[in-house]
Amino acid sequence: MSLLPRNYFGDFFDDFMPTSREDNMKCDIYEKDGDYHIEMDVPGFDKNEIKIEAKKDYLTITAEKSSETNDEDKDKNYIHRERTYGKYQRSFYLHDLDSEKVNAEFNNGVLKITVPKKDEEENKKYIEIK
Repeated sequence: MSLLPRNYFGDFFDDFMPTSREDNMKCDIYEKDGDYHIEMDVPGFDKNEIKIEAKKDYLTITAEKSSETNDEDKDKNYIHRERTYGKYQRSFYLHDLDSEKVNAEFNNGVLKITVPKKDEEENKKYIEIK
């Protein structure tokens, strides 16, 4: 028998856990060899249903699936449906991303993105002392 109420952690974790559609786009982000790496689960989507936009310091991943019904579905009498359709989106702030060199691959429902950082030497500006 537990001494904690059944919903004891519910409110606590709600503050930290995403409660929107980004639940369906779980990811790991890590830095390795001077690059950012994002590995994101995007199950049930095809490569052509996923878009990656690099704009200024943000990287935005959007996956969208329409709720098209085909002729097969017209004869089905669903008892329970959990698979949803719609638009899912995540954005990441990467203050020094090099948008010209972003690389992405999609395999078995996993999207892998490599984002090279801008060369710090390139961004350095020396100020002349007068």
